Amino acid sequence: MPVNHDEGFLARAIAAGMGAEPADLVIRNVHLFSVVNGTTVETDIAIAGDRIVGTHGRYSGKVELDGTGLTAVPGFIDTHLHVESSLVTPFEFDRCVLPHGVTTAICDPHEIANVLGADGIRYFLESSLETVMDLKVNLSSCVPATAFETSGACLEIDDLLPFRDHPSVIGLAEFMNFPGVLARDPKVLAKLAAFQDGHIDGHAPLLRGDGLNGYLAAGISTDHEATTAEEALEKLAKGMAILIREGSVSKDLEALAPILTPDVSAFVALCTDDRNPLDIAEEGHLDSMIRRLIAKGIRPLDVYRAASWSAANAFGLKDRGVIAPGKRADIALLSHFEDCRVAQVVSGGVVVRDEVFQRRKIVPPVGLDSVRVGPVSAMKFEIPARNSEADVIGVVPGKIITEHLKRTLPVTGGKTLADLDQDVLKVAVVERHKGTGNIGLGFVNGFGMKRGAIASSVGHDSHNICVVGANEEAMAHAVNRVIAMKGGFAVADKDGVKAELALPLAGLMSLESFETVKTELEHLRAAAKELGCTLAEPFLQVAFLPLPVIPHLKITDFGMFDVNRFELIDQGS
Repeated sequence: MPVNHDEGFLARAIAAGMGAEPADLVIRNVHLFSVVNGTTVETDIAIAGDRIVGTHGRYSGKVELDGTGLTAVPGFIDTHLHVESSLVTPFEFDRCVLPHGVTTAICDPHEIANVLGADGIRYFLESSLETVMDLKVNLSSCVPATAFETSGACLEIDDLLPFRDHPSVIGLAEFMNFPGVLARDPKVLAKLAAFQDGHIDGHAPLLRGDGLNGYLAAGISTDHEATTAEEALEKLAKGMAILIREGSVSKDLEALAPILTPDVSAFVALCTDDRNPLDIAEEGHLDSMIRRLIAKGIRPLDVYRAASWSAANAFGLKDRGVIAPGKRADIALLSHFEDCRVAQVVSGGVVVRDEVFQRRKIVPPVGLDSVRVGPVSAMKFEIPARNSEADVIGVVPGKIITEHLKRTLPVTGGKTLADLDQDVLKVAVVERHKGTGNIGLGFVNGFGMKRGAIASSVGHDSHNICVVGANEEAMAHAVNRVIAMKGGFAVADKDGVKAELALPLAGLMSLESFETVKTELEHLRAAAKELGCTLAEPFLQVAFLPLPVIPHLKITDFGMFDVNRFELIDQGS
């Protein structure tokens, strides 16, 4: 929520910092942890408005909060995420995540932008002015991500420029079209040139060597797609800040934890990218990452620094990331330091309590009619026989990178079938934006399902309907239920739907509370498990199968897509 920093405020802040008048809020007798040098001191923390004005002393305040036994650390900064992947509105995300100590979230509204275009970005920007946490926005750079799928919108530089000076905007979001950068595509260069004076976020999985040099030469400075320490260290050596990611599907913390050393912690930050309310309830958010990193033996100073000051510095947020006079009053109060247990949060000088959320002005939902496709028959999921081995997407649990497999599959009546003995199911993408009738068909390995189907209108990045199934009847049931709900998740077998979650806001987000979404996700997971699914998070795993900018094999509504060669696979032979 915007705060006025006029001369009157500054005079009041100076006086409160000097102890000449009471501060608005004082946290008394707290242990203040420094992300500068790792020391801890007992002190009061004085706050005026949204700003810290005094530390390392004793203060009086109009409101006083007892910090006895608690440790104060800077509020956590999630450096890259898609709020849409939490499956709730920005307001429910605010209420869900802020109590975990996340006071700043840097979001890319890429998902809603692919569905609704500029209207989706506008919804997020309006919402960002009302959330209790500071919801920063990087403008979606690649809508659509490629020309090999049908998206609901297309955003060129002229569509983005009107938003550039919005107070919540930092710069340009993850530039996932790295082939376009390296090919010096004129439309890509126009976007990069317009944001040279702001932050440009990276997205360059497996990019190394001279190609990485060229990518960085465009002014791109951060990356959350490193999946090995070797890749991360090369990017660090070339001046790129690395964002260690741990989401509901993409789990890179184990692989990247070794890079978080005293020498480089100023250039490493944390992010979740995509994380749903069930995982947040069971594990936490950035607080979970912090406790896991410390448990692995990483120095607490380096971990808390990465979660705050390093993150702020990497994204040009000079007003936060450290508890010090003159900085934004974003503070997590911990009941347990090394286990990162958050007891209380102050966000922009506001003590986070239930009534604070109730005072927000809620922005009305948008995109409630974004699923524009009629019912689909089971016959649409039949795949004609071909002479060669089938290309099969190989799911890697905990990764959005997939393998490109080849399998010999059974053929009956001129049709290629799924093969449960090889754990090969059918996968399809049903176009839902423009009534093209496109349905991309293929095969996927790694779900473990013995029957039934799982369908989702969350399908990165263009968010067509993606379905994985053992038979065509179940696939049709699941897809048609998603259509009827105007977006969502559905689990079905050949007899009908077994579990569902409606996501009517752009086909991406629920209108219910995060608690309700959590409960419905539990039902969905249980239903998927009854089908034999072995994946811990099957729904977001389905959602990433159509992501044609992540190696190695994906599927869009145009068909199977070889990401390495950046071309559709001819499935006619």
